[in-house]
Amino acid sequence: MNLEGKLLGNRYEIIEKIGNGGMATVYKAIDQVLKRNVAVKILRDEFTTDEEFIKRFEVEAQSAARLTHANIVSIFDVGVEGNLYYIVMELIQGKTLKEIILKEKGPLPWKWSINVAIQIASALEMAHRNNIVHRDIKPHNIIITEDGVAKVTDFGIAKAVSNSTITAFGTTIGSVHYFSPEHARGGFTDAKSDLYSLGVVMYEMVTGRVPFDADTPVSVALKHMQEEPEAPIEINPNLPTAVNKIIMKALQKETTLRYQTATEMLGDLKKALKNPEGDFVEEIEYDPTASTQVINTNQYRSSNQADKKNRNAKKEGKFKTFIKNHKALSLFIGLVLLFVLSLGGTLFALNITNPPEVEMPNVVGLSKEEAKQEVENAKLVFEVEKEEYNKEVPEGFVISQDPTYMERFNKVKQGSTVKVVISQGQEKTTVPKVVGMEREEAIKALEEAKLKVEIVEETSKKVQEGYVISQDTDPNTEAFAGDVVKIHVSTGTGIKQVDMISVIGKAEAEAKKTLERLGLKVNIAYDEDSSKDNGIVLKQSIEAGKTIDEGTTVTITVNKKDEMKTGTVSVNLKSLLNYTPSKDEEGNEVIEKGKVKIVVGNDTIYNEEKAKTTTNITQSFSAKGSVEIKVYVDDILKGKKEINMNSTTTCTFE
Repeated sequence: MNLEGKLLGNRYEIIEKIGNGGMATVYKAIDQVLKRNVAVKILRDEFTTDEEFIKRFEVEAQSAARLTHANIVSIFDVGVEGNLYYIVMELIQGKTLKEIILKEKGPLPWKWSINVAIQIASALEMAHRNNIVHRDIKPHNIIITEDGVAKVTDFGIAKAVSNSTITAFGTTIGSVHYFSPEHARGGFTDAKSDLYSLGVVMYEMVTGRVPFDADTPVSVALKHMQEEPEAPIEINPNLPTAVNKIIMKALQKETTLRYQTATEMLGDLKKALKNPEGDFVEEIEYDPTASTQVINTNQYRSSNQADKKNRNAKKEGKFKTFIKNHKALSLFIGLVLLFVLSLGGTLFALNITNPPEVEMPNVVGLSKEEAKQEVENAKLVFEVEKEEYNKEVPEGFVISQDPTYMERFNKVKQGSTVKVVISQGQEKTTVPKVVGMEREEAIKALEEAKLKVEIVEETSKKVQEGYVISQDTDPNTEAFAGDVVKIHVSTGTGIKQVDMISVIGKAEAEAKKTLERLGLKVNIAYDEDSSKDNGIVLKQSIEAGKTIDEGTTVTITVNKKDEMKTGTVSVNLKSLLNYTPSKDEEGNEVIEKGKVKIVVGNDTIYNEEKAKTTTNITQSFSAKGSVEIKVYVDDILKGKKEINMNSTTTCTFE
């Protein structure tokens, strides 16, 4: 869609497209009211068709617009025109942090990186105080201005997207490389999730790479949840200890072990600039005995329950006395209670026969526990229909649900059963030993182990035709079902034998053609023998009369004598001497002369006196092979070069 020249909101004139993102296309525009350049983000079509998302987007964008901070890209306006939903924001001149990292192709200076991290943490501190969590902190969303100021963009938008019904497991906004473990598993995210992502950004700045990488987003997400990152100081030994500790604390998988606030992290970052080797980063240890506190809690609850029972007994005695002294009032209250109970019973019966409709959640891609919680929170019944292997969905996550989730028609009766299929991960198998088996027997054994087979045929002097020589995957090792195992099968021991002949004395082309007719491969080397004709074979690597295998490589050495060639030497005397004429008392130039001598090898080919302002002295010569050329001025060597006449015949001094 070409929007150049379009006027949005009767105010913002689109000038040109300046970028694309996962959520929006960015345009440069002119604010016709305030006469300033702005950036306009127009949401992609896939988001604008979701009414729930649009409502969330407007609320989140308006919340983000209230943020005013030097390190946050300001949002000026939010609007809609037709099916175009747009955000008007501050236009920043600069590059994204990701572009800077990619251009550097390695670690950035740690002090520069800490300064950038301080600015990002300061922006997060402001946002978190206003109850806004970014949820998509990554180098792509951080712009470094021409003055070196870091600006964080897309506040609030990621939350609207992540909560939208259009987002499922594996369909993430931004890059999973920067997700916190709780975000990767689709769980609850908060301010500490932003601090984890900032830790990933810092890790990439100081090492030149992200802590976790893999071929698929699912694999990266699993690494965030299950694996410990390599300490950045092990990748970049020049990294100060304190900076390493800050990053590792931010990357803790357990949220209680991370920085709890941006303010806390900001404090350590500032300390690191002053004392980079200091031991001030507090490392919180997880207390596995914390569960013993439950006993104390239960005792406390038991004590409370006993007190409550005594209080209830006293209240019950007072209630009986009140009933005895107010019989008429008690009769009226009894009738009212009877009516309420009767009405409640009727409504209960109606609810049983015709339960209300509820929203069915989308649980595909959630873990089994999270899916069960979602279903039961919606007052539905959770049932695991079956478990099956699936290489795309991690073990313990939901592959599919029945009834299936639909964006607009997902109402079901309360109490309905939602059946799910749970992934067992990718099926594993053991690679059998097939070396020595007959070809078809080996194929059958591998296929029975649920493996695919790739056959490579090759000759063998030791293994009979049709039998397996070797296998690329070691036997008795674990593999995934569907993996390919390459086996090498013998085509027999009958390699054709060739009786080597002599090609010494033959011309190069004739010798090569003769040997290739015998089924041999020919490699050509060159040597010089002044007593033999040029282009004649001087020797061969395999002597005549020897029996060799067809396809063997034979090296023949061909006589190649250097030929006499004519060359040219050019000298720019003024440039070579870097000469500037002097001036006499009357201001006239005084040009000096010098004796120029050009020597090729041991021969002097030029020896004349020339003005030092001369720019073109050219002299031809004859030589062969490699030759050294020297230029003297007044018998002082001013230039020396060596050229090979077989590749070039010109030599320039300037």
